[in-house]
Amino acid sequence: MVKVVVIGGGWAGCAAAISAAKAGASVTLLERTDLLLGTGLVGGIFRNNGRFTAAEEAIAMGGGDLFVAMDANTRHKGVNFPGHQHASLYDVTTMEPLVRKILQNYNIEVLFQTRVINTVKFGKQLQAVVIDGDEVLPGDVFIDTTGSAGPMGNCIKYGNGCSMCVLRCPSFGPRVSVTAKADIKEIMGQKADGTFGAMSGSCKVNKDSLSQELRERLEETGVAVIPIPESLIKSGGLGKKACSQYALAEYEANIVLLDTGHAKLMKPFMPIDELRMIPGLERARYEDPYSGGMGNSVRYLGIAPCDDSLKVEGVENLFCGGEKAAILVGHTEAVVTGLLAGNNAVRHCLDMQYLKLPRSLATGDFIQHVHEQMETLEGIRLRYTFSGSVYFERMKKHELYSTNRAEIHERVANAGLTDIYSRCLV
Repeated sequence: MVKVVVIGGGWAGCAAAISAAKAGASVTLLERTDLLLGTGLVGGIFRNNGRFTAAEEAIAMGGGDLFVAMDANTRHKGVNFPGHQHASLYDVTTMEPLVRKILQNYNIEVLFQTRVINTVKFGKQLQAVVIDGDEVLPGDVFIDTTGSAGPMGNCIKYGNGCSMCVLRCPSFGPRVSVTAKADIKEIMGQKADGTFGAMSGSCKVNKDSLSQELRERLEETGVAVIPIPESLIKSGGLGKKACSQYALAEYEANIVLLDTGHAKLMKPFMPIDELRMIPGLERARYEDPYSGGMGNSVRYLGIAPCDDSLKVEGVENLFCGGEKAAILVGHTEAVVTGLLAGNNAVRHCLDMQYLKLPRSLATGDFIQHVHEQMETLEGIRLRYTFSGSVYFERMKKHELYSTNRAEIHERVANAGLTDIYSRCLV
């Protein structure tokens, strides 16, 4: 039986594991911490703008398990906030157990608190990964979904220091890239000024620390937009954010809060004494990162060079997904790349032609376009997402953006890809 080993249990890793299992492989997922979903534990936004299209494409292709779970666990649907339409907000406090159950249903072996520290390689083939304690775990094919944030040293070097975020490097050890351990030189994303990395774009505030009026408004509508006193408005910080779809003037002039179980604050960080000067936030306390008053995690510091099938260049049996695969932003983007990586990992073991999604689909165009742009100096300094910024504009220009489910599913059918992720290949 084909043995697939996925390293990293965020949204991309979970999607890759499910996709490989549905294709007929025996799958082991290694997660460094004690919880799945990674930054998805504090995320919560999906179906906004072009993410609706991408999610429906995945569902039409037979890879909708995780999106169905998000939909079932949604606190608010059809939410509009600056620059974003028809967003859904899943409950970050209850999402992880649902995903864990899905993996169990597919008989995926999940090993928690299992941190990969090295690889065993022969020529251009990975034979195994080595975990803490020097235990060797072999596989036929490997998928690197370890992300691009951490370890603590990177947040110190390229950010404002360790902000004690949900990645919890001090508790579970720093993230280790399988791609780097396989002796492949990784790509580092840049900001507009040429410096490396980008800071995560949002914080989470304890909802109980808000005023009753603000808390009730959030729970009723899902969103609150609060003007910032002019004396506290600071310009020039938007270009540092990983989430460029929120790098709009409205996010400098206002506090934008979303109800994802926590109150999601759409800023990378804000000094607590300044935050508490905002009406309704006089008693505010950060939930993630705990040091959200001084900084946030830094991302895009370890991206694998890969082709449009998401095979890592230089290693014959290594694939990647999520932020490891491109300078992308978001859970939807992580899931759709994970699905492709998982399916192609199984195809590799069966000597089948790799699946390459066509540009007639938003997902296929996204993967190919981002990889093309990353070859340029200008492109390496941008971030890409279905939900905004430069790629959403491209979606609209090329008529790839749609909220019509029937139209999206017909587009997938015309590409011959209906239920492609549901087919057993073994």
